[in-house]
Amino acid sequence: MGLYLRGKIYWYSIMHDGKRIQESAGTEKRKVAERIYARALSDIHEGKWFQSEAKRRTFEELRDRYMADYAIPNKAPRTVEKDKCSFKRLSEFFGECTLAEITAQNIARYKKHRREAGIKPATLARELELLRASLNVAIREWEWLEVNPFWKVKIEQPKGHKERWLTINEERDLLEASPQWLREIILLALNTGMRQNEILSLKWHQVDLLRRSVTLIETKNREKRTVPLNQAITRLLRAKSKVRHISGYVFPSGAGTKIHARNLLRAFYVVRGKAGLDNVRFHDLRHTFATRLVQAGIELHVVKELMGHKSLKMTLRYAHHYPESLRHGVDVLDSIRDASATDCYNFATVAEKRGYA
Repeated sequence: MGLYLRGKIYWYSIMHDGKRIQESAGTEKRKVAERIYARALSDIHEGKWFQSEAKRRTFEELRDRYMADYAIPNKAPRTVEKDKCSFKRLSEFFGECTLAEITAQNIARYKKHRREAGIKPATLARELELLRASLNVAIREWEWLEVNPFWKVKIEQPKGHKERWLTINEERDLLEASPQWLREIILLALNTGMRQNEILSLKWHQVDLLRRSVTLIETKNREKRTVPLNQAITRLLRAKSKVRHISGYVFPSGAGTKIHARNLLRAFYVVRGKAGLDNVRFHDLRHTFATRLVQAGIELHVVKELMGHKSLKMTLRYAHHYPESLRHGVDVLDSIRDASATDCYNFATVAEKRGYA
């Protein structure tokens, strides 16, 4: 009886009325598991054990199991770190609340508490979405809850960042202000739509210059995908391939390691200031790639695959850049009218010849 490890997760075993109760504590942390075990013993002693799961399970159990069973195995490392940060803030408020105590009213109090702390709307929305998602998993997979309190709660979405893309002249100014190493990274982003981490994580074994493609492994969606290269980027990579660092990174730091995202952005902010483009983010290079494709009349499903979007909904944000792609939808009305007019004319001519008119 007591606590024991099964794999990396703590379980507990308790004898009650001649029956053995075995349950997962849902955590890898012994101290958390000890608290859960002690609560289970107390509940059994007080006759509360057979209350609903929502009254027995705590927020800490929800947090730890969600991270261990769902976030870490399924999400990108950067997203996992963001989840840890969001859960830290949520823990400060909900602490050892049971799931039954995470009500719509308490969530509303949390929103008020975070707003008074001066948090950005986007950060608050991310924290609430994580809590909602973890509760949904607790309902769907663990049967700890029956109803998610978020059905009564609205998550106010922040006003989106104004979509920004570079003109050809702005691209020229940005490149001219950049040192060689940064210029190459910017060119790759503009010509492939690759995300920042995809570029910084890129190694030579992923590059196929013969087939003019790059195979991405560390993607946001955790799905491997192949990105075709245009002639400009093929020339750039072919020239770089003549001198490769032993680390294997296509864009290594001065020490040969992977360039840290903060160092990249720090350099990018300096360069954009010199170019007079203070409102341009590095991610806008990806927006520029997609916008230019749509403006050139490339079909949205092709843009979707090139961008690595999981659904067309994400790609549809760019549809307004090329209204001509929708024109065939209304041009068909002219065809219908033309055909109808021709049919009427033909019928009238035949009727007149046959003496019906």
